[in-house]
Amino acid sequence: MALMRGCLKILSGHNCKVQIITKSSLVVRDIDLLAKIPSMVSLTITTDDDETARILEPYAPSVSERLKAVEKLVQKGLPTAVRIDPIIPFVNDNFNKLVETLAALGVKHITSSTYKVKQDDWGRFNAAIPEVAAKLRPLYFERDERMAGYLYLPRDLRASLMEKVAVSAKKNGIKFGTCREGLSHLNTGVCDGSWLLDE
Repeated sequence: MALMRGCLKILSGHNCKVQIITKSSLVVRDIDLLAKIPSMVSLTITTDDDETARILEPYAPSVSERLKAVEKLVQKGLPTAVRIDPIIPFVNDNFNKLVETLAALGVKHITSSTYKVKQDDWGRFNAAIPEVAAKLRPLYFERDERMAGYLYLPRDLRASLMEKVAVSAKKNGIKFGTCREGLSHLNTGVCDGSWLLDE
């Protein structure tokens, strides 16, 4: 991580705009440098359930660590977005409590999209959560939509899931964006949250 800090030092010396997208709570270490330049942080928090998070992201910091990082970033005045991404039916599609928590912390933008299958990751998913994989298999391998080498959920299901996140975000006063879903009409901010760089 010394490399990351070194890069930020160079960028901060040239007043570059910086958008950091990460799953790591270590980003708080560099708040001092990020505060010197136009910057924003987008932290991935796929679920607020610790057990589910351990299955989906076994090498990522815990949910509580990432929420603490979000809180610290906001307290220090850094524009902060959260990626609830990917949304997977039957796994983390109950996200209202997480959205409420993020709103209470001062998050300004949520980015979300659905799980997209590639053959090499489907095997790992199937091994980790076989009972869910059995439910998802017909959605991804029979009713799927194929784009750019990925298998997407059927469009109607993707639209329903993303609309629910958008509604939850709006209810809690947070901007919303979804990328790579073909559903840009749901966006209330640039999909990746980069609009925060111009605040």
